[in-house]
Amino acid sequence: MPDMKLSVAAFRAWPQKKITLLGMSGVGKTRLSSLLRAHDWFHYSADYRIGKRYLDEPILDLIKQQAMQAPFLRDLLRRDWIDIKNNIKVDDLGPVLSFVGKPGDPARGGIPFAEFVRRQALYRAAEIASAHDVPEFVKKAQDIYGYAHFVNDAAGSLCELDAPAVIDLLAAHTLILYIQVTTPQEEVELIRRAQSDPKPLYFRPAFLAQQLPGYLTEHGLTDIAQADPDDFTRWIFPRLFHARIPRYEAIARPHGYTATSAEIAAVRDERDFLELLERVIDRAG
Repeated sequence: MPDMKLSVAAFRAWPQKKITLLGMSGVGKTRLSSLLRAHDWFHYSADYRIGKRYLDEPILDLIKQQAMQAPFLRDLLRRDWIDIKNNIKVDDLGPVLSFVGKPGDPARGGIPFAEFVRRQALYRAAEIASAHDVPEFVKKAQDIYGYAHFVNDAAGSLCELDAPAVIDLLAAHTLILYIQVTTPQEEVELIRRAQSDPKPLYFRPAFLAQQLPGYLTEHGLTDIAQADPDDFTRWIFPRLFHARIPRYEAIARPHGYTATSAEIAAVRDERDFLELLERVIDRAG
């Protein structure tokens, strides 16, 4: 199936619109997806699928491992007197974030580096699997749930996977819309928000290996196990942000279209969104 590149006329005539939203966390993908859900769009959250389907067992294993360190809970678990459940929500991805974690000093909430790398690999495999599920959920959205349209709220790390087959699949089944941060003010605000509440992140192994020596040297450390995990996450986020931009553009340029984060922020309903899509298709010409 060819890439989902359309004329404005073809887009208007497209009966079941299928859109993949691409971009950094914080640019408005989930807000827009939630808005569209009220207008007969099926909201496929990649992060929710990752946590609910592909990382559910590793998340529960981690929780049980921690619980087994408490004698009272250990006894209850071994006797099967209690159950532990992963209550991830589309708008609250806490279990996935807790599982991914941050490298650094365990005494300050960090994860030993070897364990962090193991979890990163599990997350990458889960994200790839969740992307491969998109065509199946496109079909389910229409055949089972009766939704008219479909929006894939992709994880911010989609550009980091180095998995061309995933991009080819999404381009074959959906129109890819890259949400671009275009002004210095928007960039500063996005980075400020991320640093004010540093969340666990996925890193390409090569990027992490490239950045770690600089952090250790700059902070006078010999090992990441000595680092404050929040401080490391704040330090690396702007570098990650700038490293991802060309990778997003390398996906959008041949496979999709680009809208600015300001344009996305101005969308208030389905009509606004469809008009925006027509504009980005037209200017891609």
